[in-house]
Amino acid sequence: MDSLPAVFHRALAAASKASNLPTIQDETQELVESALKDLRNVLTRVADLALFSPNESFEDISTRDLIYLSVPYILADVEGRVLVAERGNRLEHLCTSERYVRKFITELEMYGIITESERELFSKKASSIADAAKRRETKIKQYQKEKELRAKLEAIRKRRHVATTSSDESPNDYDLVASLLPSPSLSAADDENSETEDILRDATLLLLRLFYTQACSQLESLDQEFELLGSALPPVLQPPPEADRSAQEGEEWRLDAPRLDRQDGPLLDPKGKPLRPFTILPKDAADRARLQAQVFQPGHRLPTMTIDEYLEIEQERGNIITGGGAASVAQPTSKEQLALDAESDTAFGREKEEEKRLQDEAWARYTDENPRGAGNTMNRG
Repeated sequence: MDSLPAVFHRALAAASKASNLPTIQDETQELVESALKDLRNVLTRVADLALFSPNESFEDISTRDLIYLSVPYILADVEGRVLVAERGNRLEHLCTSERYVRKFITELEMYGIITESERELFSKKASSIADAAKRRETKIKQYQKEKELRAKLEAIRKRRHVATTSSDESPNDYDLVASLLPSPSLSAADDENSETEDILRDATLLLLRLFYTQACSQLESLDQEFELLGSALPPVLQPPPEADRSAQEGEEWRLDAPRLDRQDGPLLDPKGKPLRPFTILPKDAADRARLQAQVFQPGHRLPTMTIDEYLEIEQERGNIITGGGAASVAQPTSKEQLALDAESDTAFGREKEEEKRLQDEAWARYTDENPRGAGNTMNRG
C-alpha cells in the first residue's frame, strides 16, 4: 500500500492537471474522480492515524502533519469541479462541499491558527452588507489580507527553492501544498535533514491562513448557489406510462379528434365531417395579403393627429373658452371701465361721459317704472 504522502501527492497532481483543462472534457472529469478518490482515502487515513485531536494544541502538531489540515479544503474545492447536469445531484455535491469547508474552518479556529482580527474580518459576508460603501470597504480589506498572505508565502517559497510539480513560475494552490509535503522518495530522516523545520512550519501556517480566507469566500458562494437553486422552478415530471396509454385511448374515442396522420388527403368526408385541421382564406391573393398584413397590427385605433394640432383646430372652431382666473379678477368690469373713461378730460372722455349719463338716465327711468318687488306675484293673498 502506498504511503500517506504518496497518495496525497498523487491526488494533488491529478487536481492540478484538471484545473488547467476545461471542465466539460472527459479527461478532466476522470482526473477529478481520481483526485477525489485519493483525497477521501487520505482523509480516512488521517482520521485512523489520529494525527489531530481536540485535546492537543497547535504546538503539539508536528510540522510534517500540519499540512494535512488542508485536506478538507482541497476536497471541497475539487468537489466543486465535478460536472453535474441534474439539479438534485448538484445540491448533493454542494452539501458535501459545504460540509468539508466548515470542517476545515472549524479545525483552524479550534487550534488557534487564525488570529482574532482575521476571524473578525472574514466572518463578515460582503453580500449581506446593505451599505454599498461598507460592502466595498470590506471586500477591499479581505482582498488586501489575502494578497498579503500570498506575498509572504511566495517569498518563503522562493527562499526555500522548492521545485513544484508545475513548470510555471506561478504555481496553483495544489502545487503549493505538494511543495510542502515530504518527497515520497526520501525517508523521514533525510527529509528532516534537508529542510529547515522552522521555515517549513511558517510556510505551512501561511498556506493554511491563505486557504482560510478562500474558504470563507467559498462558503459565501455556496450559500448564494443554494439560494439560487432553491428559487429555481422544479423540473417538469413526466407522466407514467399508464397515464400515457389512458390519454391515448381517450383521444382515440373522441369524435372531434383531429386526424394528424392525414395531412394530404381530403378536408371533408362524404358526410361533411372535417378530416384534418384547415383555415378558411379569401380566394383573391390581394385579400389574403391584406389580411396577412393586418396580423401584427394593434387592436386599437391609432391617433391621427397630435394634441397640439387638435387644440388648434378646436380653438379655430370657438370651442375653447379663454380668460378667467386670477388675471380676469383684477381687470375692471364694463361699467367700471366706462366710469374710468368718462373721467378723462379729452374728446373721448366727454363722449364716454355722455354715454354714461344716458345709461344712468335709462336706469333711473327703469327703476321708476318698475318699483322694487313689482314683478313678484308669488305668495300674494
